[in-house]
Amino acid sequence: MTSAQAHTTLGVVVIGRNEGERLRRCLDSVKHFDAQIVYVDSGSTDTSRTMAAEMGASVVELDMSAPFTAARARNEGVFHLLELQPFIEYIFFVDGDCEVAPGWLHASIQYLQDHSDCAVVCGRRRERFPQQTMYNRLCDQEWDTPIGEARQCGGDAVMRTLAITSVNGYRGSMIAGEEPELCVRLRQKGWSIYRLDHEMTLHDAAITRFGQWWKRSMRAGHAYAEGAWLHGGLPERHCVAETHRALLWGAGIPLTVTALALIWGPWWMMLLSIYPLQLFRLWRKNRSFLTAWFMLVGKFAETLGILKFHWTRIKGDAAQIIEYK
Repeated sequence: MTSAQAHTTLGVVVIGRNEGERLRRCLDSVKHFDAQIVYVDSGSTDTSRTMAAEMGASVVELDMSAPFTAARARNEGVFHLLELQPFIEYIFFVDGDCEVAPGWLHASIQYLQDHSDCAVVCGRRRERFPQQTMYNRLCDQEWDTPIGEARQCGGDAVMRTLAITSVNGYRGSMIAGEEPELCVRLRQKGWSIYRLDHEMTLHDAAITRFGQWWKRSMRAGHAYAEGAWLHGGLPERHCVAETHRALLWGAGIPLTVTALALIWGPWWMMLLSIYPLQLFRLWRKNRSFLTAWFMLVGKFAETLGILKFHWTRIKGDAAQIIEYK
């Protein structure tokens, strides 16, 4: 693919806030491709907007008077991109804290050109510093999903413009889980999603504290709950199993055992020994005690996220983003 072909074929939408040097690395990794780049800024207080403009990106400032979501930012990026280049065929969405791997854009576009039924192509997102903290390591493990046809993608992906516009883009009100929800609607339209065996991006999670990881897990629970609320019926059953698992371990078992102990005596509390047994099972499966422990404890944070979604829904309020950085 020549640079001229890339310019008319591909557009890039980068979203971010206060990413600093991480944003510079991100833009550096895509600018050589000679594609139209749009950077959507969500209320940065650093020099991100100025830096992006100086590096050749078209900068969009998201209206922060409305509740912020990454989904809104990406939709704004698509709208602005197509105003600048109406005939762009493919759009690469990437978060501003990611650096794009060499060869990824060529490989992903080639796959889309060879497979007209495919709407989304993703690859291997890796954590830049997986050994820096246990939380970064967990993120890196989370992103190592199976190669081949997939049911969903993450925030970094190359998408066919025709497919995105056919479903009216991301659901802008979602504070998390917007990519899997988009993929549900794409698959319902007959499109496919594929993960290539190819390096895609280096991500800088920068999670150094337990509180950050806890909030990130809460956000995952919120995404499960909303995904199940929107698409939990047959045949999709989207996020239903994840929601049920979180509620079982994060609320169902503790509440049930506590109720039994209050009614029939404290000996019923021995049933909580199921947690060490579950920890052992997860350890055998993952061969890592820390991974097993965080998977189990994370169910309590996910449960809080699930309850937060439904409480906000019942009150009729707009969801507020759960930030962990």
